[in-house]
Parts: sequence; structure tokens; C-alpha cells
Amino acid sequence: MTVSSVRDFYDALAADYHLIFADWDASIARQAEALDGVVRAQLGAGPQQLLDCSCGIGTQAIGLAGLGHRVVGSDLSPAAVTRAATEAAARGVALPVTAADMRALPFRTAAFDVVVCADNSLPHLLTPDDIHTALLGIRRVLRDDGLLVLSVRDYDTIRAARPASAPPQVSTTPQGRVVTFQLWHWHEDGERYDLEHFQLLPDGDGWEVRVRRTAYWALIRAQLTDAVLDAGFADVSWHEPEGSGFHQPVLTARRGRPWGRP
Repeated sequence: MTVSSVRDFYDALAADYHLIFADWDASIARQAEALDGVVRAQLGAGPQQLLDCSCGIGTQAIGLAGLGHRVVGSDLSPAAVTRAATEAAARGVALPVTAADMRALPFRTAAFDVVVCADNSLPHLLTPDDIHTALLGIRRVLRDDGLLVLSVRDYDTIRAARPASAPPQVSTTPQGRVVTFQLWHWHEDGERYDLEHFQLLPDGDGWEVRVRRTAYWALIRAQLTDAVLDAGFADVSWHEPEGSGFHQPVLTARRGRPWGRP
């Protein structure tokens, strides 16, 4: 199987991304409430200057901006950030966006109180060096004692089982139901996998099938904790879905003081 680049994957998916949700607007509100709760518990009521460095079409960024945070969105995919800005404007929300690789964030040092990297985005980076580069860049754009909020799939459980697929998701459109599902092809290392993302859209009496491909590194909690600490963060905590209300485990960490400062 040929795996397309991450940018190509999300450029191709941008127009249809909302179809993975039964109700995208409800998901925007629910995820924002959960992430806002995590931020408030760490930094107080705010509002905060917040960067969503993997904003996609705006699922987290739009909701957080709607709650009053001053949000900037960036993403590797130009198609995704263009749609995020359009969707935010349609909802009366200010959301400046830019297309940017999280390994080379184009923002000034200490520009943000919070950086969000949600919804299993960091595991698209498949090497320790790329993970380290991204985390160093995130740390650079955070103020002293600023907050990293990072979510990933529950890979501690997933890697033990190495499933071949993810459960299907169904959304309803005026044209009919759309079915989204994934097939996972695990590498021999047992940690990385290629993903085939299928969407079945109603087409008369049949279906139009759209397939996109990408890859992930199934990073377990211990690996991510070590990577975050190695990048100079402190006070690492994990927040499980049962407590946070977010659909994935969430890691939080604080920037701390820059190296070399007493």
C-alpha cells in the first residue's frame, strides 16, 4: 500500500472531514467544553491566548474561540485551515489561521499561554527526532509556565490488541447516510501502522467510495511522557476520558523556565 503524505491526506479529506461526526456542531461544543475544563483547571478562567497547532477544519479551535479564548489555528493542510477560517466566520467566531508544519511553527517565542495539539495529531510524526523537533517548537512558542494540551488515541490498549480496523461512524446528510471506517495495517515493529480511511457516500441506489491513506505511530503514555520531558516540559499529567469528558486521553504539561535560567 502506498501511503500519501500527511498534507495530502488532510487536503483530500478537508471537504468531508465533518462527515466523520454524527453531529459536527455538537462535537465542536462538547470537545471545547472538555478542553476548556482542562485549561481552566491548570491556568484559571482566562481567557487564554491559545494556539491550536493541528487545527484541521476547526473542530477544537472554533469551539474554544466561541468560549472566549483568543485562538490562532495552524495546520499542515492549507485546505483544512482555509475551511476552518470559513466555518469559524460562518459561526461568528474570530479564528486567524495559517498553514504550518508543527515542526516549524511560524510564531514568535513565548506568544501563547496554551498550545493545543489534539485528536491524535502528533502521532503522524513517525520518528523520535520529528516528535522532539515538534515538541521543542511548541515549547518555544509557549510563555514561561504555559500549558501544553495534547490528546492521542488510547494506544496503551490499542497496541496490546493491534486491531485491524476501527468501528464505523455514521452521519446523516440530506442525500442520505455517510459511513466512515478505517482499516489498520500494522508494521512489523508493532508500533506504527498504515491507515486506510474509507468514506461511503450515497450515490443514487449505490455508494461512492472515497479512500485516503496515511500513517501513525501508536505512542503509548510512557513514550509520550518521556518525549515531553525530554523536550523540557514539566508537571506532566494524564487526564482520562472519564474525568475530562474528552474522547481521548489528554496529556498536560507546563513549559517551566527556559534552560539555563536559574
